[in-house]
Amino acid sequence: MGGFRMPLVAPTIGTLLLTFVGSLLPQGTLAGNRALQDAATQASQTPENPPQHAMEHRAEDVMGFSQTKTTHHFLLTKDGGWIQVTAKDPNDASSQGQIRMHLPHIATAFASGDFMDPMEVHAQMPPGVPTLKRLREQIQYKYEAIDRGGRVLIQTENAEAIRAIHDFLRFQIREHHTSDSLKVK
Repeated sequence: MGGFRMPLVAPTIGTLLLTFVGSLLPQGTLAGNRALQDAATQASQTPENPPQHAMEHRAEDVMGFSQTKTTHHFLLTKDGGWIQVTAKDPNDASSQGQIRMHLPHIATAFASGDFMDPMEVHAQMPPGVPTLKRLREQIQYKYEAIDRGGRVLIQTENAEAIRAIHDFLRFQIREHHTSDSLKVK
C-alpha cells in the first residue's frame, strides 16, 4: 500500500464505470442518462483528478506554499481586479509568510512583463498574457499584506488591458476552482 494513492485512480475508474453502466441502460432511463453524465463529469473534475493534481503540484513548486493549506480568490473590478491568497488556518504563520514572499514577487514580475510563474503552474499561457505583456507600462500591480496572507491589486485605465486582466483572472478562477464570480464587481 505504501505509494498507492487511491484518490488519483478513483475518479478515472468511477467515470469509466458510470459511462459503462450508462451505456447498458435504455435511452430515456434516468432522464436520458443525465444523472450518469453529471456524475461522470463531477468525478472527472474533482481536485483529485490527475490534471488538477498535477497543476496543484506545479503550483506548490512555483509558489512555495501548500495549495491545500491556502485559499486563492480572484476578483474582477471595473479598473482591473485582484489576486488574493490567504492561509486557511489563522495560526499558520509558515503559509502566511510564504504567501507574503510570493505575492510581492508576482507584482514585480507581472509589472515587468514576466508571466513565467502562471505559465509554469498551468502548463500553458493563460488568456490575456500577450496583451498584459504588451501593455505593461499602462498597468499597475500593487502588493498589499492582509490578514492571513496578501493581495495583488491590478489596475489600469486602458480598456484593452482591462479586458486582458479579466480574461486572465477568469482563467485563474476556473483553473483554481475558486467559485469566485466571473462578473465584474
